Amino acid sequence: MIYRDFQGMKLSALGFGAMRLPVIDEDDSRIDEAAALRMVDTAMKNGINYYDTAWGYHGENSELVMGKALSRYPRDSFCIATKFPGYDASNWGRVEEIFEQQLEKLGVEYFDFYLFHNVCEMNIDAYLDDEKYGIYSYLMKQKQNGRIRHLGFSCHGSMSVLQRFLDAYGKDMEFCQLQLNYLDWTFQNGKEKTELLDQRHIPVWVMEPLRGGRLAGIAPEDEEKLKELRPDEEIPAWAFRFLQSIPSVTMILSGMSSEEQLEKNLVTFAADKKLNGEEMKTLLGIADKMLSAGTVPCTSCHYCVSHCPQGLDIPHLLALYNEHAYTGGGFIAPMALAALPEEKRPQACLQCRSCEQVCPQQIRISEVLADFCTKLG
Repeated sequence: MIYRDFQGMKLSALGFGAMRLPVIDEDDSRIDEAAALRMVDTAMKNGINYYDTAWGYHGENSELVMGKALSRYPRDSFCIATKFPGYDASNWGRVEEIFEQQLEKLGVEYFDFYLFHNVCEMNIDAYLDDEKYGIYSYLMKQKQNGRIRHLGFSCHGSMSVLQRFLDAYGKDMEFCQLQLNYLDWTFQNGKEKTELLDQRHIPVWVMEPLRGGRLAGIAPEDEEKLKELRPDEEIPAWAFRFLQSIPSVTMILSGMSSEEQLEKNLVTFAADKKLNGEEMKTLLGIADKMLSAGTVPCTSCHYCVSHCPQGLDIPHLLALYNEHAYTGGGFIAPMALAALPEEKRPQACLQCRSCEQVCPQQIRISEVLADFCTKLG
C-alpha cells in the first residue's frame, strides 16, 4: 500500500469510500452488511487506514454499518471521516443534533476527519451565514474540544464558490475534497481548483476518481493507445495513476461495491507509478475526445452575454448543459441552477438568437438552451 504524509500521519493513498457499499436487491438503503464487513476486513488487512462515510449515504445507513465494521478494530488503527449534510436546507439549523447522532451511529468519541459537505451554489450563503446557522462556529468548537481532529470541506461548486468559501474559512481548512479525474481536470476546472488550493497550502482529497465508473471502460481505439504505452496496466488503473501524478493529491477515495473492485484497487495502490509526459498527454487527449461527444464547444468568450436582452450568463448555462449532457443527468447542474433566480435560468431564453450572431464557435445557443429545458423536464 502506498502511503502519503499528512501532518505527521501516514495515510493510505487509497481511501475506502462508503457511498457505494454492496446492497441487497438493488435497494440502496439496504446494505449487504455481511459483504460490507468482509470488504472492511480485506481493506484493513491490506493497509487501508482511511474510511469515508456521510450522513446521507445509503439512506442514512452507511454510518451505522461502517461503525459496526470498524468497531472490531483498535481505534488507533483507522481514521474515520464523515460530513455535515449541508446539501439539504432542512439540516442547516441542526448541526449540533446531527453531529451528536453521527458520533453515536459510528460508535466513536471523536472524528479523525470532518467535512462541510458539498459546498456549492445552493448552500454557500447558508454555510457563510454563521450568525444565523452557526455551522462554522459549532464545528470549530468541536475541533477545539478534540472531537474533530482535522476539519475540511468537500466542494462540487464553481471556482467562484470555492473562492468565497476559502476567503471566509480557508485559514481553518486542513484539506479539500474535490471531484477530480482526468475528465474533470478540464471539464470541471479541476486544474484551476487544485492550483487555487495549492496557493493556500491545502492538500487535495479526491472523490469520483473513476467518474462514477465511466472511466473504468473506454473506447477500444483509446484503450489500444494506452495498452501500447503500458501493456500490463488495467484501464481503470490509468485514472488512479493520473491522480498519483498530481503532487497535491494526498487521498484518493474509491467507492467500491464488491470484493473484486477492492482487490483490483489494492493491486493498483501496491505501487506508485506516476505518468510520464507522453502518457499524460495521451490520457488528456483521450479525455478531450470523450468530452467532445454530446457537448458544445463554448470557450467562455462572453460575447453572447453582452447581446442577450435577458442578461443570461450563457457560458455558465452552457457549462452546466455540458455537465448534464455528458453525465446523462446527475445532481450537479440542477443543484447549480436551483441557486439562480428563475429569470436567469435556461427557460428565460427568448429564442431571439441575438447571441448566436456574435458566437465565434457558431453554437446554436437558443436550441441548446431549449434542449437543456427538455433534459431538465
